[in-house]
Amino acid sequence: MNQAIIDRIMVGKPQTFGQKDAKNPMERKWTSGIVKRTVTGKIWAGETNLEGDGQGDMNNHGGLEKAIFVYPISHYAKWQKKLERTDFTIGAFGENLAVQHMAEADLCIGDIFHIGEAVVQVSQPRRPCWRPARRWRMKDLAIKIQQEGWTGWYFRVLKEGEIEAGDYLELLERPFPEWTVAKCNDIMYNQKQDLDLARRLADCELLAPSWRSTLSKRAEGKGSSSSRKRVIGPNE
Repeated sequence: MNQAIIDRIMVGKPQTFGQKDAKNPMERKWTSGIVKRTVTGKIWAGETNLEGDGQGDMNNHGGLEKAIFVYPISHYAKWQKKLERTDFTIGAFGENLAVQHMAEADLCIGDIFHIGEAVVQVSQPRRPCWRPARRWRMKDLAIKIQQEGWTGWYFRVLKEGEIEAGDYLELLERPFPEWTVAKCNDIMYNQKQDLDLARRLADCELLAPSWRSTLSKRAEGKGSSSSRKRVIGPNE
């Protein structure tokens, strides 16, 4: 595998879209930071987000465990073919970093990378919600993301510093090689009946607390009723 590199950095503040009283749920008023703009030069990677970035829903986005959202450029050609949409390109999911030569099978929970002046750590795969679906007018988009496993992932920031497009991601540590991001997605979405796997992954101390909690409840036989609310939400 070639060394992973940042192709593009994108940030954006929350914006409000749609119309309050629209009959079509997909056209109703909503607020999100999913629309990002490409920035050039050095940008500060802070503890909770990139300089100039923001989230419309701080309960489910941003913060220490979701400071930087990363997405592989290689997925977009596959999405364009699957969705038959040539407009589905870099930035479609509201990612902060568009990266080359890295995907979900290539990195693991707890991996520590040096990027520019910053040091970051893989905290969790992204759990898709209804907002990308609203942006692209595809109600089942989050379900498709889960099915394909093309989720992207989040970094927590261990050492703040400046980063820029063209910086390489240098792997410093890999404490949990058994828990790739792809494997985590498979356990979360495709192996729901394997309670032992859920229990083992929940024990991974460097996995984000929200994921550990969900998996722990599953291992205890406590199902979650929030899935449809997350993936479909107010889009129906």
